[in-house]
Amino acid sequence: MVLNVYNSLTRGLEEFKPVSGNSKVGMYVCGMTVYAPTHIGHARTYVAFDIIRNYLQYRGYGVTYVQNVTDVNDKIDAAAAVVGEDPIEYARRYTEICLGSLDRLGVGRADVYPKVTCEMDAIIGFIKRIIGNGHAYESGGDVYFDVPGFSGYGGLSGQNVDELNAGARVEPGEKKRSPLDFALWKAAKPNEPNWDSPWGAGKPGWHIECSAMATKYLGESFDIHGGGRDLIFPHHENEAAQSMAATGKPFVKYWMHTGFLTVEGEKMSKSLGNTINLDELLKAQDPETVRFFYALTHYRSPIDFTGKGLDDAKKGIERIYRARDALEASAGGSPQSGGIEGKEPKTPSDRYVREIDDYVRGFEEAMDNDFGTPEAIARLFEFVTATNRYLSGGGVVAAVAAKAFEALEKTGRVLTLFTKERNAPGVPDASKAVLKTLLSENGRLAGENVEELMSALITLREDARKSRKWALSDRIRDELKRAGFEIQDTKEGTNWRYAG
Repeated sequence: MVLNVYNSLTRGLEEFKPVSGNSKVGMYVCGMTVYAPTHIGHARTYVAFDIIRNYLQYRGYGVTYVQNVTDVNDKIDAAAAVVGEDPIEYARRYTEICLGSLDRLGVGRADVYPKVTCEMDAIIGFIKRIIGNGHAYESGGDVYFDVPGFSGYGGLSGQNVDELNAGARVEPGEKKRSPLDFALWKAAKPNEPNWDSPWGAGKPGWHIECSAMATKYLGESFDIHGGGRDLIFPHHENEAAQSMAATGKPFVKYWMHTGFLTVEGEKMSKSLGNTINLDELLKAQDPETVRFFYALTHYRSPIDFTGKGLDDAKKGIERIYRARDALEASAGGSPQSGGIEGKEPKTPSDRYVREIDDYVRGFEEAMDNDFGTPEAIARLFEFVTATNRYLSGGGVVAAVAAKAFEALEKTGRVLTLFTKERNAPGVPDASKAVLKTLLSENGRLAGENVEELMSALITLREDARKSRKWALSDRIRDELKRAGFEIQDTKEGTNWRYAG
């Protein structure tokens, strides 16, 4: 099978062939400007590229993932001034806040997080290369990229330079030749952080940092550059132009962009008061639910963030976990799933083996089509239905269940499912207290471990049902549900999980 990727540069699907010619992939995704907390728009992009990295690794590629931290910026200076804090210290503090939020969401960390404050030599050196190649000029302590002098400008965004020029103007205080020219280096202003350079004290413009850092860590030409669709112009257009002007080589082979995000049908903005802080969201929603909600929409498509969407995502995850847990229980201690392929489908187990193989093939076909998570998830739910049918039919073979469990685990992890322990250490004390109360009221004892408590409660419920004490059996189920626990009765026994 061939992996096809949509390239924003060519506006079409292309077969994925790494620049290296082998299995090594370089991926750069624009990181956050650390002046405010992480919001759900950031989260959408980083979950998408986490899944993209996961699938590339699933296919056997070795991925080097770089995500910059913009810790020098006018917005940081303004935010720090409001609270009376040094901008560099403010940015350092917010870097930890923003990355910590993504950690809590369960987004995998990049391999490298270069910061502007730590990469100033690389940035200055990159600007010198552009000037040396005749594509930038110094003017009164500023350095500008010569847009009209670079013939390829506008190729990524589809912008027409003449049309842009007609509507552009030079802002007061700017010292550039053309209104389209953009700053690579800005002369220092009073009371703002600055660094020495051949053009005097100052700080870099926004766009140049990504070119310098991507080139330093991934090479002058690399595979994937990602970010939100809003970055295509001017940020990524400027990146592409200045990078090719410096090196004379193609900068990025595949440009990839996530779609816009709205909240209940409206654009997310401070003016509307509907910007959702990620940490605040995670107080009310399980991280896995939020990640799965994003995966239900293709990364390039617009996504509307709604309460109903989150509820649907949670229900979907619960259905998947029930099938996973039932497979795990049915596999028992089966050490392996080998030696069961290639049989004619004469028995339910033989037919289910075929369904397992069909599922994996369908999942991969969906993901090979530009990382098509909605279609991959549709295949996953079809497999859950097939699994429930097999497990409820009797005659379950442990090795077959083990094969299915392995397939579900491996593919699910691509989508960022199953990345925490089933009976999470995060079961709150209040939920444990419910278990203890139910047991003590019925003269049962158990330890502090959640596994022991739940095992004792399941036994209590089974005894109640055998004794036809339906009220007690129903009460146990209802109390467990209120405490965040789910139970599922199967022919092989009762499974449970903490869903929160």
